[in-house]
Amino acid sequence: MSGGALIVGAGQAGFQVACSLRQAGYDGAVTVLGDERHAPYGRPALSKERLKPESELQYLRPESFFAAQRIDLRIGTSAVRVDAAGRRLHLESGEVLDYDQLVLATGATPRRLPVPGGDLAGIAPLRTAEDAERLEQRLGATARLVVVGGGFVGLEVAASARARGIAVHVLEAQDRLLARALSAPMSAHLLDVHEQAGVVVSRRSVVERFVDDGAGAVSGVVLADGATVAADTVVVGIGVVPNTLLAQTAGLAVDDGIVVDRSLRTADPAIWAIGDCARFPTVDGALVRIESVQNATDQARAAAASIVAGAGTYDAVPWFWSVQHEQRLQIAGLSTGHDRAVSRVANDGLSVFCFRGDELLAVESVGRPKDHMAARKLLAAGVRVDHGQAADPDFDLKTLVP
Repeated sequence: MSGGALIVGAGQAGFQVACSLRQAGYDGAVTVLGDERHAPYGRPALSKERLKPESELQYLRPESFFAAQRIDLRIGTSAVRVDAAGRRLHLESGEVLDYDQLVLATGATPRRLPVPGGDLAGIAPLRTAEDAERLEQRLGATARLVVVGGGFVGLEVAASARARGIAVHVLEAQDRLLARALSAPMSAHLLDVHEQAGVVVSRRSVVERFVDDGAGAVSGVVLADGATVAADTVVVGIGVVPNTLLAQTAGLAVDDGIVVDRSLRTADPAIWAIGDCARFPTVDGALVRIESVQNATDQARAAAASIVAGAGTYDAVPWFWSVQHEQRLQIAGLSTGHDRAVSRVANDGLSVFCFRGDELLAVESVGRPKDHMAARKLLAAGVRVDHGQAADPDFDLKTLVP
């Protein structure tokens, strides 16, 4: 290969930037490298639909799509080093590829729990299609599942396992679920949802070690307070670490992700980073890294537009979703740094408005999709919402949308 756009990573971000380059009129070669053996697939389903018996992997497009779009998809291909000066990418196979533009969509890797027994059989991360396939098969013979980590992935797995009749125990080290991502009122609501579904949740529970059953498999989890929780299978979901090694080989800045500007370009004008691996500036200048399909997709579109047009910024309002026990949680904005949470309680659900002073930062909703859609528009326009309007379930937020 010579020149063109070279994309490392065949997840949601890598797939979308390839598609968006073609949609934007890019006529050069487009090559996507994926280190998994699968074509691009939907990752959010791995902790939900994919854990149901007889479920199948959800591919983003059929194989014929890539040929029709003149996208060279190379799966099972790992990159090991970037020669930024020569604009060359070295592959694990020894092959060297030239590029005009390099897009790093390398994603992230599950964080390991560094305690004794962590390598026992039956202790599973969940990030890839293979992880989900192994876990789904294992759940068929599991009576007691322990989930370490009360984040989105852990809670979605807990809900999926409980729907299969499995006894589930969630261990969360913090004093509430999703403490880094959600307001206290929404955390409390989700705790109630899980407990009503029969999930046992232990907070302020720190794992000290895993118990060997004598045959190299996990049989329990020992906590720092001395308690032991029995387990046939353990899922560890304590966050992820961005994959930044390629960026480091290129001499690029790394700080909990690959540092980019508002056009998603690194300090090297020919290298871009998008998705879970990218750390980018928000409108107020703070550097953030976001793990979501929306962020991956919107950043991919923005990066493609910048590559083709030579300019552009990424300023989309972040939004997220999660399904747990048939309840759909929707989040618009980032609640980090909020100092007041105003709850809007109604028969059909709950919305929590997160403020810093009088500034609306984020809105979290369960069962109120209209609040969510209005919040995305209000946050994008910077519209002020007062605390009374936020608390009133009868106040129509759409009336504030410009």
